[in-house]
Amino acid sequence: MDDYLFDLRGFLVLEGALSESEVEACNDAVDEILPMEPDSWHGHVHRTGNSSQTSLQQIYELPPFETFVDHPSWVEYARRYVGGEGTFDYNHGPLYIDENFFGVFPPGEGTVLHSGGTPPTQRTQFGYHDDEFHCGQVNILVAMNDIGPGDGATMVVPGSHKSNFQLPNWENLEGDTLEAVPEAREVHLEAGDALLFVDSITHGSATRTNDGERRMCVFRYGPSWGVSRLGYEPSDELLDRLTPYQQQLVETFGSKEPKTPPAAGE
Repeated sequence: MDDYLFDLRGFLVLEGALSESEVEACNDAVDEILPMEPDSWHGHVHRTGNSSQTSLQQIYELPPFETFVDHPSWVEYARRYVGGEGTFDYNHGPLYIDENFFGVFPPGEGTVLHSGGTPPTQRTQFGYHDDEFHCGQVNILVAMNDIGPGDGATMVVPGSHKSNFQLPNWENLEGDTLEAVPEAREVHLEAGDALLFVDSITHGSATRTNDGERRMCVFRYGPSWGVSRLGYEPSDELLDRLTPYQQQLVETFGSKEPKTPPAAGE
């Protein structure tokens, strides 16, 4: 059923992906380093975004977020839907995380709908061949607090990952686009739920109209030969905390020690 719904809609909701204690520990860890100024660093965590919207890039550098790298609630889904098992895509490992961040969004903030059938980038392709999925990128968005009506929920257009046409009125979409695209729907989540979606689905977020803030964490998985979308590399401190399997998921192929021929006479 999961495969059927993912193929049909382009997304799944994984209820209770994190326990209450996991959600609490992650939020507490973020609260300990906030507030941070835009373009500032806490260790190897980089705060981007504007003065009101907070994006903490490389969040897996902040304990306890390294557990998200191969969290059992979603890593096998990511592996299956990215695909490539038994091919050269697995030369370096089964997956690569090309971006991971924690987002904090206050009232008035939203994200315009994007992706879908166009532009046709390799990273955002959806494919299914010979009984295997082949997706350029599979995203895991974890709700770190309850996200309901008025909270600026993630929006998706089910089935748009197979669209052959550009989103109508693309240039005119601003802020809350729910009315502009009738097929768009909000995905409401409880704290600890995860939204798994292929990046080629049209997605964004509604404008938050309630008080408070929306908190969520995103990990993006793709083929093992990928590179960091924003040019980050994992720190040595993080790698020392990870298992060999987790290291495969965060290190780019180029970051490995190069293979060289033996010296003369060896």
